[in-house]
Amino acid sequence: MKFAVLPAASLFALGASFAAFAQQPAARENWPEGKGKDVVSTVCTGCHEARRFTAGGGYTPDGWQTVLDMMKNIGAPIPPDRFDDVKQYLVANWPEKPKPKPVVIPGDVKVEFRSWPVPTPGSRPHDPLATPDGAIWWSGQSANKLGRLDPKTGEMKEYPLKTPLSGPHGLVDDKDGNIWYAANWAAHVGMLNPKTGEVTEYKMPDPKARDPHTPLFDKGEKNLWFTLQQANMVGRMNMATKEIRLVTMPQARSQPYGMVFDSKGTVWFEEFGGPRLASLDPETMKLTEYTLPNADTRPRRLAITSDDVLWYTDYSRGYLGSYDPKTGKAREWPSPSGPKTQPYGMTALNDVIWYVEGNSKPNLLVRFDPKSEKFQSWEIPTGGGVVRNMMPTRDGKGLAIAESGVNRVGLVEIK
Repeated sequence: MKFAVLPAASLFALGASFAAFAQQPAARENWPEGKGKDVVSTVCTGCHEARRFTAGGGYTPDGWQTVLDMMKNIGAPIPPDRFDDVKQYLVANWPEKPKPKPVVIPGDVKVEFRSWPVPTPGSRPHDPLATPDGAIWWSGQSANKLGRLDPKTGEMKEYPLKTPLSGPHGLVDDKDGNIWYAANWAAHVGMLNPKTGEVTEYKMPDPKARDPHTPLFDKGEKNLWFTLQQANMVGRMNMATKEIRLVTMPQARSQPYGMVFDSKGTVWFEEFGGPRLASLDPETMKLTEYTLPNADTRPRRLAITSDDVLWYTDYSRGYLGSYDPKTGKAREWPSPSGPKTQPYGMTALNDVIWYVEGNSKPNLLVRFDPKSEKFQSWEIPTGGGVVRNMMPTRDGKGLAIAESGVNRVGLVEIK
């Protein structure tokens, strides 16, 4: 179940009463019989389209439990004594559909997986952040919290955010150790001071700019940059004045997503809504688009190597792709487990590309060496539950991952 878009109207709908939803006769049509039907066909469809259930894929029993925990966290108006009915109804009627089996490619690199369940059930850990002190932070998107893990001790601490239903998404830290987040559901970027727990919010200046997505500091932390996926914008906040400037994409539904900087300080991001990459001049914010060769390509995340070659996961086609801005040449390689594996979170470490197949069962961690053009891969022991983002640890010896669907954060130690 995808929650990338939860507009204000849908969030407010969660607060409507059970009785109000029960009065919608159209919502009760064509649902399988069974205990729990009345809640799913009325309450759940108050926020989600009916086809989300009738046409979409399902989950394992544990997966449905995680989904319901997420719904509790964001205030779904399901009577407490009906959650078990709802779970059993969903499990019976929408089991998990078969997913691509991961293809493990052997190689010389050794890795060790470590994973920790986060304290709040249904947190939906979205993005990880590895900080210089060795900690791993996560954004608990459905729990409205940020969290910190000490991998050495396993100690975890959660920090509640100030505005309900902020929907924290991407994370980045500043030189003072503050943690910045994009409030994907509440139209602001925020800063958490871990020493005090104080949260400071910076609202978007345009009501259309409703969903900040991926934040990133430029060199020297002069500006905080961020994408706004559904608002179809890219933003920049001057850190000295806190002034926010927004640029709207020239094409509708471009869905700007992941973001990186090249060696010259140019801002690059991909457009998940089309087969395009784009760059922004950091001073003028002039935008330039680059169309990728295949019209069906949907780049999801972005990484960059020291030669300024851009790498992207092609979510719709199951490919790893690269684009060299100097030559305009694009290349692509099929992901090990095939076209339906939905490659998602990715990063570059020592000019080697790492990414995760989010639709393989279990998720597959993939390593690609651009020099040899060879793949190596490993099954993620906990399943992964869709790894939406990842990044290198600051010592360069591992990868921090967020395992959304299994409510965990993880560390991949590279031997």
